[in-house]
Amino acid sequence: MKKVFIYFIWFVFICFILPIVFTKKDKEVSAIDENNVNKEVGQEENNEEPYNYKQYGTIKLLHLKTGIVEDVAIDTYLCNVVSAEMPADFDIEALKAQAIVARTYTIYKIRNKKHENADICDSSNCCQAWISKEDRLARWDESLRESNWNKIEEAVNDAKGKIITYQNEPINAFFHSNSGGKTEVPVNVWGGSGYPYLQTVETSGEDSYTQYASEVILTEQELLDKLKTKYSDIAIDFSNLQDIKILEYTDSNRVKTVKFGNHNISGVEARTLLGLKSANFSITQENGKIKFSVKGYGHGVGMSQTGADSMAKQGNSAEQIIHHFYTDVEIKEVNDIV
Repeated sequence: MKKVFIYFIWFVFICFILPIVFTKKDKEVSAIDENNVNKEVGQEENNEEPYNYKQYGTIKLLHLKTGIVEDVAIDTYLCNVVSAEMPADFDIEALKAQAIVARTYTIYKIRNKKHENADICDSSNCCQAWISKEDRLARWDESLRESNWNKIEEAVNDAKGKIITYQNEPINAFFHSNSGGKTEVPVNVWGGSGYPYLQTVETSGEDSYTQYASEVILTEQELLDKLKTKYSDIAIDFSNLQDIKILEYTDSNRVKTVKFGNHNISGVEARTLLGLKSANFSITQENGKIKFSVKGYGHGVGMSQTGADSMAKQGNSAEQIIHHFYTDVEIKEVNDIV
């Protein structure tokens, strides 16, 4: 009888007690592992926390083609802008500089509202370029899509919340493609009194980019036709070399005034009427044709994008690039401005 009782005790221990003990230990180990996993996930989430914008975190974006105004997170919007405005194969520091410039330009537009029901629009002719992620990816080679977009996001996220200020106000952060070696002051492009932080500066290395040099060749009649769209009474004596002549240059070597027969017009206007990429041009005439040899691409004011890339490739940081192109400015957190 005693042996039967002992066997019974062992049976209960083996069948019921041991499983409970091991199950408890497994649960404890699982709980420890789960806590470790949660801790690691929490750490990763903390590292990727979005910038806590006190204001300007969401903007109203006007899509001009549809007239739809969309509420969008500013850094999401900036990824679309940077991917539209600057090639993804540019150096990461140039892309960061572009992200800071684009954020500054956006906030300047918000504070100096132009659109009635929106903060900014998606047109480079009015505000700054914008492209949807879907369209941007479609235009890249399939093998580069993921890496390119990740690089754009890295540039925007590494510069979260940063803007350029002058006297604690966001600047009007103009930028362009290629300065032709020297940037321009706003007064020579748009008139007015200009901005003290937008001065003429030199940038090396821009001549290695395709945007640096271009030319437009017109017949005599083509030249007349283009000028007549603005000046219907234009008359040029093509046998007289003095009838087509650059009269004056700006300090950045761009054409300030050019003579076309009976009219003297600004270099900026000539650029528009004749379809030139820059107001930095020279003119030659030969065999009934007029050739405009152009340096640079864009209005030339503010940051040159190819200049930024050239500086980045020389080892300059995004902040150094910005301080080169914008005079006497500070880079601040957007939350620090009133």
